[in-house]
Amino acid sequence: MKIRVWDTNLKIRLIGEGLFNLLYWMYFPFITVYFSEEIGNQMAGLLMSIPPLIGMLGNMVGGDLTDRFGRRSVMLLGSLIKTVMFAIFALSHSHWLDYLAFIGVGFGNALYGPASHAMVADLVPENERKQVFATFITANNIGAVLGPALGAFFFFHYRSELLWICTIVMLLYSIAIFTKINETLPDYIKKDGQTKTTISLIKEQWQSYKIILLDKTFFLYLLAGVFAIITIMQLDLYLAVYVTSHVPSQPLLLWREWSIFLSSTEILGWILGFNGLLFVLFVLPVTKWLKGWRDRDVLILSSILSGAGMFAVGLTSNIWCLFLITIVFTFGEIIRSPVINNFVSSYAPVEARGRYMGASNLQYTIGRFLAPITVFLSAWIPPIGIFSFILICAFISVYFYFKVFKRMEVTQKEKSVSPF
Repeated sequence: MKIRVWDTNLKIRLIGEGLFNLLYWMYFPFITVYFSEEIGNQMAGLLMSIPPLIGMLGNMVGGDLTDRFGRRSVMLLGSLIKTVMFAIFALSHSHWLDYLAFIGVGFGNALYGPASHAMVADLVPENERKQVFATFITANNIGAVLGPALGAFFFFHYRSELLWICTIVMLLYSIAIFTKINETLPDYIKKDGQTKTTISLIKEQWQSYKIILLDKTFFLYLLAGVFAIITIMQLDLYLAVYVTSHVPSQPLLLWREWSIFLSSTEILGWILGFNGLLFVLFVLPVTKWLKGWRDRDVLILSSILSGAGMFAVGLTSNIWCLFLITIVFTFGEIIRSPVINNFVSSYAPVEARGRYMGASNLQYTIGRFLAPITVFLSAWIPPIGIFSFILICAFISVYFYFKVFKRMEVTQKEKSVSPF
């Protein structure tokens, strides 16, 4: 699906979300360093465990509001919250206020996410969704590649100016949402949520998510996702520990008396940069190549590539072998990303699409919460044992994905033979 034939809503959002992600990655990778310097490593570590929980809350609330009040309204709310929080961050002279503003930006972004995904599902035919989601992922990952390189200078030398730029960009994007983006929530599922009390809204929200989590097929899908995320998240966790501790300094290129020599930490930086570059270059062509594949096959292949790639890291310390292995586990991550949102948008009932999108993000929250266990275990278990544990997590994910799609096939057969 060519970008030039996209709905105007999608074009505006692609630009706005791409700019936000560029600015986000100019400060996010360095925020832990900033808080560590201000309040100490232990307190910073404790405080940085809270954002995933805030994100989970924001996603679930955002998903419910998306189905109740509409996609555009929730996107505007999330965008305005981010605008205000960036302004507070820029004006603040207290690290505690900085932290609250940082949490607020995360909450606003979590509110925004389910509405954004639901709008894509509303506007794009099912057979085109993977490619559209992949285009948004590409725009986001361009920010993830360029942002840290720019932020390494601007965050530490011009932090206030950077945060004011974030504020202005988000304000302009909020104005664009208000004036240019149209609502896509189908009329026949609009609800009179505006007339209900806060308590009744909270009760209804809890009941609606309870029903979703009691959906055994969807619950198995979340479990599969948790183990897949544990595997994928090791790029930022145990892989960093392994490379800096067990991969020696070595030449990247060597010719006669000339060489490019990299330390362990520089090798890690090259691997992370290579991972990001692969994502930007290949997420669209790979998604197009796998367009005809079933979601089941893509998700299973993703878990296998991610797990096998991570396990292979523990078998070598040669920089070029590590680059080849990076291709393997990166492609496992690449092929998974567009399919996740496509699966949920296809599986969820139209009237509950936003809530299912919000509930789907539980796999990321729980996976990110559990993933650091590998770093904790590494104090007692050798690297090959940790990488074996990662591989086992990948295979557990494969098992649950098999269960998910087996249940879906049985359900579809039962519906096809039912006389009603």
